[in-house]
Amino acid sequence: MPDDTTHADRLYWPDERVTKGDLAEYGRAVWRWMEPHVTDRPLTVLRCPDGVTGDSFFQRHPWKGMRPHIQSAVDPAGDPGRPLIAISDLDGLVELIHSAVLEVHVWNAPLADLEHPDRIVMDLDPGDDVGWSAVCDAAVDVRDRLDRAGLAAFVKTSGGRGLHVVAPLRPQADWAAVRAFAHALADAMAHDDPGRYVSTISKARRHGRILIDYLRNQRTATAVAPYSPRARPGAQVSMPLSWSDLASGAVPGDFTIMNTPAYLARRASDPWAGFHATSRALPG
Repeated sequence: MPDDTTHADRLYWPDERVTKGDLAEYGRAVWRWMEPHVTDRPLTVLRCPDGVTGDSFFQRHPWKGMRPHIQSAVDPAGDPGRPLIAISDLDGLVELIHSAVLEVHVWNAPLADLEHPDRIVMDLDPGDDVGWSAVCDAAVDVRDRLDRAGLAAFVKTSGGRGLHVVAPLRPQADWAAVRAFAHALADAMAHDDPGRYVSTISKARRHGRILIDYLRNQRTATAVAPYSPRARPGAQVSMPLSWSDLASGAVPGDFTIMNTPAYLARRASDPWAGFHATSRALPG
């Protein structure tokens, strides 16, 4: 296990008094749930050397002084001089934290097959005046549409005000096909209920409605990883939920770096335990 004690008392979330050492302990506590969703796939990370109140920057390529358990990975279709980054174990996650990584975002394809996504992510991004119950209803709508298409659906908080509905795929269809499917789903929702949904990014059109963001489903795009913290006040995390959790009133603020390990310890089961086993082919 790498040494992460250097500057362990550095405050990353000052209002919540969450330190670098606290974040490393959080990473260890959630690793067995987080591991299947972050290992051996390209990452984009948000580094915040001075915590959430300081400057931050996204990074997807190796940097000078990068620690040994953070790996370089070649993208066959990318610039050979600019490899991607990845981790394969807990040591890698701890070394990301040591490098002031507060958020971990993942590709929808594994390193073993970068041209064939193994999941679809539908990001539900509400306008400022949209209530939480409406976001939950939208997630159920996405789930039902995916179910009718023959795909399983899982849900997690985004760590902000929205939800991600994620469908595991057999890695057979290419990026263009997966993006087209996600785009069609978003457009269908916006067409069927234009008072509630929009599928275009323009914030001006989002007033009172939920953006069904399908653009996570294109090559090099990423989505925040399950259990990743968010570099925002409150220290919330992107929390996988069961559909019954959602129906029973779970809200994003329920899940933070401070309380998630204890919450997971008392759960009867992992709501995403069957994620990979339910992978299905993209409908024709």
